[in-house]
Amino acid sequence: MEIALIGNPNTGKTSLFNNLTGSYEYVGNWSGVTVEKKVGVFKNKLGRLIDLPGVYTLNPLSKDEGIVTSFFLNDSVDHLLNIMDASQLERNLQLTLQLLEFEKPTLIGLNMVDVANMRGIQIDAPKLSEVLGVPVVPVVARSGKGCDKLVDVISTKSIQPIKKNLVYYGKEFEEAITALTGEIIGKTTHSVRFLAIQYFEGNEYVKNYLNKLADPQKLNTISTNLESQLQKQYESKSLANYIFQKRKEVIEKIMADVSRKSNFDIPLSEKIDSIVTNRFMGMPIFLLLMYFMFMLTFDWLGSPLSDVLSAFLTGPITVGFESVLSAINASDFIHALIIEGLVAGVGGVLVFVPQIFILFFFISLLEDSGYMARVALVMDRIMESVGLNGKAFIPMMIGFGCNVPGIMAARTIEAPRERLLTILLTPLMSCSARLPIYALFVGAFFASNKALIVLSLYVLGIVVALILAKIFSSTILKSETSLFVIELPPYRLPQIQSLWRSTWDKAKGFVRKAGTFIFAGSVFIWLLSYMGPNGLNVDMDHSFLAAIGNVIAPILEPIGFGTWQAAAALITGFLAKEAIISTMAIIYFVPTEANLQGLLAEYFTPLAAYSFMVFILLYIPCLATVATIYKETNSKKWTAFSMVYAFVLAYILSLVIYQGGKLIGLV
Repeated sequence: MEIALIGNPNTGKTSLFNNLTGSYEYVGNWSGVTVEKKVGVFKNKLGRLIDLPGVYTLNPLSKDEGIVTSFFLNDSVDHLLNIMDASQLERNLQLTLQLLEFEKPTLIGLNMVDVANMRGIQIDAPKLSEVLGVPVVPVVARSGKGCDKLVDVISTKSIQPIKKNLVYYGKEFEEAITALTGEIIGKTTHSVRFLAIQYFEGNEYVKNYLNKLADPQKLNTISTNLESQLQKQYESKSLANYIFQKRKEVIEKIMADVSRKSNFDIPLSEKIDSIVTNRFMGMPIFLLLMYFMFMLTFDWLGSPLSDVLSAFLTGPITVGFESVLSAINASDFIHALIIEGLVAGVGGVLVFVPQIFILFFFISLLEDSGYMARVALVMDRIMESVGLNGKAFIPMMIGFGCNVPGIMAARTIEAPRERLLTILLTPLMSCSARLPIYALFVGAFFASNKALIVLSLYVLGIVVALILAKIFSSTILKSETSLFVIELPPYRLPQIQSLWRSTWDKAKGFVRKAGTFIFAGSVFIWLLSYMGPNGLNVDMDHSFLAAIGNVIAPILEPIGFGTWQAAAALITGFLAKEAIISTMAIIYFVPTEANLQGLLAEYFTPLAAYSFMVFILLYIPCLATVATIYKETNSKKWTAFSMVYAFVLAYILSLVIYQGGKLIGLV
């Protein structure tokens, strides 16, 4: 049995999915966190549950919303499980009425009844079930309360197709429905009434679907005549507006029958919002939280844990490998490959795993608590001034973890030019792969101001992105800023299990990459450093790696790090930013991270080190990010542009920082 789980954003849909299937999907607090359908199997093997993106309507405005309509038109489904927020029932009913018109057996999970009660809202679930003509089960998805009842209702197969039309659209409209269904009846397995209403509402996916089944000219004539009639008789602005108003009338009647509201105090969340979303205090609070996060990551907790892991990797692990290699009489080549290549290369990246986990744990804490949606609201005022809106900041925030899902999250943006602009700018956000590089360099050159230096890099990425957004939106991607609407979810105390799963979900990619891609890359880099024109086991300065680096080094001289070692590391950084660390660990082969930091002082000054980190922040995105940009834009031109402008920007800014710093006496 195939069951589709669908509802508005922030209704607890993915939490319900996790409870019903026992699997885990990332739970966020903003529209579009689920950009593709996800599938799980019910715990009792009842069937498959398909988690669809959160949408407000079946008439899509963005790519992720289009996934739902495409699924309804092109995939088979036996039942619909519609999750509704009891505290926002009136708004949720707009989608529910459309789902009922689809005429599939439907079950409603009435979630957040606890939140509704706290707000003085009482929903009569049996009465709601009677009015809608479908089973309604109250649940609390976060805790799992009521989920067993949902499964029981599904397993007893008591869900039946809808037998009544809840919305009567008026004589003229109903006649037009009859006329249009006459053109397509017998040509589709879907509800012809649903298709007709969606066609009149302007659903482009449905229009394209029906134009293949019937004469497009006839369908368009029926729609045009109907719109003309309604404008003359009711002065309606459009068919979509007329449909909305008719549904609204029904919803108001339903709310009067099933909902009761009592007096209640102003919720604590609204009191908090008056502070954290304040136009003057919102941004300083956000920056203060970021600073606190970096202090935890680099000073208070992250560095001591990384030191412990470094001691373990360079001590027992290295000694253990050496003992095994000696016991099997491994050749000098194999010994050097394992110790100088794999242990140094992969270990040089793994040593930063504690800091990665701490960073992601803190980000997950802010997301699950509901604060990140407030950040988007605070940023909207700034984003609007540069030609974007607050929704564009959400992919950028996701990009702090990894640029790839950040770019994919841009699908939630309705306006094509704003979506493209967001895709081009998201790689400027400092992803977790850059974090080990920052940790290495701030530990070597800025030990007393680690958090402040790293915060400056994150802020620099945001500021540069905003400046470029203004430039691009005024020139090559000129367009009007679209309207930004976001729902602020209630503040919640994150569950430990959810936090851990969310943290692991973000961080496992870093660990997996270290065990696969960085592993293979370390072998390749070590071989290039081991071999040269004169044979094997050459001095590293005469290796193939040095020869490649020496070609690029002169270009980097004006920005402070014109050595072949830095150049070689930057080349591998295109494959994956973490590879910069593994490359340096191989080139400057030393037993511990602290020794590597000490050795860097021979090749970099503090000014050059900061210039290097800025260059890492901005220069060409990694290979996976470039591939994702091409996939999302389907354009070689924009993909190439994203690489070229990033390199030029990184070079110019690093040049200004390094040469400007030298002019004012910095070293």
